[in-house]
Amino acid sequence: MDVSQIYIAVAVVALAIIALLVFFVKKDKKEKMLTPLAGLAFGFILAGIVFSDDRVIGYGLIGIGVVLSIIDILIRSKKK
Repeated sequence: MDVSQIYIAVAVVALAIIALLVFFVKKDKKEKMLTPLAGLAFGFILAGIVFSDDRVIGYGLIGIGVVLSIIDILIRSKKK
């Protein structure tokens, strides 16, 4: 395993732990839950980090995640 792959693996594990803490520690229903579209965007960004060895695929997946998150922000702002 290359050093850069170890850094990527550590980053993915850290993000997964943070996501688990956010979902399971806070049980207040008053807080805004993560929408399915935001979850999908988060998944695409994580996949882009994992597949960063091939820059075209990695940046493409991160770009899709960013676009989905912007769409989610626009949808949420119109509902208010």
